[in-house]
Amino acid sequence: MYCFLASYLKTILLVTFVGALAWVYQSIQPPRPKIAGVTSPRIKLRDGRHLAYKEFGFPRDEAKFKIIYIHGFDSCMRDSPLTYFLSPALVEELRIYTVSFDRPGYGESDPDPNRSPRSIALDIEELADGLGLGPKFYVFGHSMGVESHGHALSTFLTAGAALIAPAINYWWRNLPGDITREAFSLMFPADQWALRVAHYAPWLTYWWNTQRWFPFSNVIAGNPIIFSRQDMEVLSKLGFARPNQAYTRQQGEYESLHRDLNVGFSSWEFDPLDLQDPFPKNNGSVHLWHGDEDKFVPVKLQRYIASKLPWIRYHEMSGSGHLLPLVEGMTDKIIKSLLVGEEEVSESIEASA
Repeated sequence: MYCFLASYLKTILLVTFVGALAWVYQSIQPPRPKIAGVTSPRIKLRDGRHLAYKEFGFPRDEAKFKIIYIHGFDSCMRDSPLTYFLSPALVEELRIYTVSFDRPGYGESDPDPNRSPRSIALDIEELADGLGLGPKFYVFGHSMGVESHGHALSTFLTAGAALIAPAINYWWRNLPGDITREAFSLMFPADQWALRVAHYAPWLTYWWNTQRWFPFSNVIAGNPIIFSRQDMEVLSKLGFARPNQAYTRQQGEYESLHRDLNVGFSSWEFDPLDLQDPFPKNNGSVHLWHGDEDKFVPVKLQRYIASKLPWIRYHEMSGSGHLLPLVEGMTDKIIKSLLVGEEEVSESIEASA
C-alpha cells in the first residue's frame, strides 16, 4: 500500500511539474504576428519583406532637399512631425520632400525576425534606392528611430542627419559605468526592469510586458509620469489624442513594441561612440537635439556623447522634454539648421532656449 501511494504521489507531482512547465512555456511565447491590412504604398526589399511609406511636401522629382523620417517607439509613419508641424511656407521656400515609413513590425510594414540596428539601416538604404532619392538625402530620426543612424552614417552616404532625443543603449561598451548607473537610476523602477529584461532575457519580454503581477514599462502603459512639464503642455494642446495607436500596433505588441525593446537594448554589434566623422570635408552635418528635462533619456548621457564625438553639432534645449519635435516652431528650426546651416537660425534657437 505504501509503495502504491508513493508511486501515485510521484506521478501526481510529475504531471503537475510538466503542466506547470507547459503553462510557463505558453505564457512566454509571443503570439504570431497579425496580418496587417494594407492601404499604403509599399516597397519590396531584397529579402521579400515590404516597407510601407508615406510621402509629403514638394514633388519628389522637383525637390531640392529630400528627407527620410524615422519614427520612434510605439509610433508610425503617420506620426511624422514633418507632416504636421513643418510649415508649408518653409516646404515651398526650400522645396522640401519628405518620406516617412513604418519600421518593421509597425503599421503596414512586414515584421523582420532578424531585425538589428544594422538591418534597419539597410532598409533605409533600400527605401531610398527604390524611390530614386539619389545618393544624397537627409535622415531625421526621433527617439528609438535613431538607433539605425550610426550604421546609416557608416554604411552609406547621406547629406546630413538630425537626431532628436535619441534613445541610448545603456549597455554600449564605451559608456562609462558611473554615468550609465547614474542615468539609469533616474528612470522609474518599472522602466528599469523593462530594459533589464529586454537586455538580459529578451525571450521574457512579451510575458513581462503583458503580465499583471509586476509593474511593466510606463512607456507602453502610457503612464503620464514619464512626461516632462513641457511634454504635458504639448499633449494638452493635442488633446491627449493618439489617433494612430491602433494602426501602429495592428500586427501585435510583440512585433512592434517588444521586438523594438529587444533590438534597441540588446548587445549591439557596434558602438556608436566608435564612429568617425562621416563628413570630414564639411560636406554635411550631424545634429543632436535634446531637452534638458527629458525623462525618457537623461540629458547627462547626451552631453557625454556630444563631448566624445565633437563633430556632432549639439543643441540642448532648456525646459524641453522628449516630445521636442512637437513643440510649436521647433521642427522648422531643426530642419533649417540641418538644411541651410545653424548659423542662420542661431538667434531663434537661443531665443527658444
